[in-house]
Amino acid sequence: MKRIVILGCTGSIGEQTLDVVRRHPDKLQVVGLACGRRVEAMLAAAAEFGVAVCATNSEEAAAGARAAGAVPGGVSLEVGDAAVEALVRMPEADLVVNALVGAAGLRASYETLRAGKLLALANKESLVVGGDLLCSAVLSNGGNADTAASARTQSAAFFESSPTEVGFASESGGISGTSETLVDFGGPAISCLHPASLIRPIDSEHGAIFQCLLGERAEEVEALWVTASGGPFRGRTRAELERVTPEEALAHPTWNMGPKITIDSSTLMNKGLEVIEAHHLFNMPYDKIRVVVQPQSAIHSMVEFSDGSVKAHLGTTDMRIPIQFALSYPDRWDAPVAPLDFTQLGSLEFAAPDTDTFRCLALARAAGETGGTLPAAMNAANEVAVAAFLDKRLSYLGIADCVEAVMDAHHGEQVTSIEQLLEVDSWARAQAEQYIKA
Repeated sequence: MKRIVILGCTGSIGEQTLDVVRRHPDKLQVVGLACGRRVEAMLAAAAEFGVAVCATNSEEAAAGARAAGAVPGGVSLEVGDAAVEALVRMPEADLVVNALVGAAGLRASYETLRAGKLLALANKESLVVGGDLLCSAVLSNGGNADTAASARTQSAAFFESSPTEVGFASESGGISGTSETLVDFGGPAISCLHPASLIRPIDSEHGAIFQCLLGERAEEVEALWVTASGGPFRGRTRAELERVTPEEALAHPTWNMGPKITIDSSTLMNKGLEVIEAHHLFNMPYDKIRVVVQPQSAIHSMVEFSDGSVKAHLGTTDMRIPIQFALSYPDRWDAPVAPLDFTQLGSLEFAAPDTDTFRCLALARAAGETGGTLPAAMNAANEVAVAAFLDKRLSYLGIADCVEAVMDAHHGEQVTSIEQLLEVDSWARAQAEQYIKA
């Protein structure tokens, strides 16, 4: 039985995670829940799954739930950022699903890794903003490594022998020594994300890449191919996008996601963030990370090898599949959805992304390649710009313009701490708001 905490339990990923738990009650137990403003929905889930501890960072929403008598007997409702972070340190928790939206998830991810807990990561910004810090914490099991480089050196040491016996996070939390003989990668570790790692990607693209890399050698990887659906505006020109409405942008053709991620998908910012994530997760240089538009969303990502071979991960477009694998790994449980019917799939299309029209992809890649604190500034500006677009205070094309303006104004530094990154985040948000109001 794996005991899990779900952060962001009322969002799209959180709700689908709860559905996976419903399907496997003999394998999964929820011991903690956290959300933003939808506190009553969280409390209903707590009653259904027998969860004793819940947390929210919204004092107003918590007060409303208490006034409405929505707090079930035996459930403790805690309030504040510190209360949310405290959930990841619960001694009874084995694994934390971080489905928080935006930069708010960074500290929760960091504290999860410092506590030696498994992190099933759906919060892109954790790695985009603080990738070096998180990768360092992954392999030091408590944040003792001074740099990400030393963490990756430790990573390679895990796989110098074969078959590989490595320490793995035990079901009671922490590292259990050499309790299991796990998957043999057959050579040096590809990255900080390996069977002994504490990070498991939930998103479909990185989960697909992880599965394609199992059993492979790092030195034989030629390229990672991150697939994109192209969003609802694939093929449109800049002129055609000038009057796009939030309602149009929220109509994603294949995936059911939250509003912020859906807008990011339409601008291709989502792919830019995923490129940065892939760089950190798989220790892959940016010139070996490529994006290809695959409109059917049947291929979730691919890995190309030095001999010309390509492994592709295909499956039904349902997030419960990558969520379940992140929770079940190294095992595979019964499918949560009907499998892909290849006889009905039809053709598979591929195209290069249009980075002139959808400029956010190029901006995010540039931020990642520059490194330091620039990705934090880029990410914060994008969050503010997307929110302004949804509020109809900024045009659709203005999202990229706002992000670029903040990036141009930022003077980057090397990353030294979460506090520094949060200061950059705050600065970039203020800069973005100034741009929007100008």
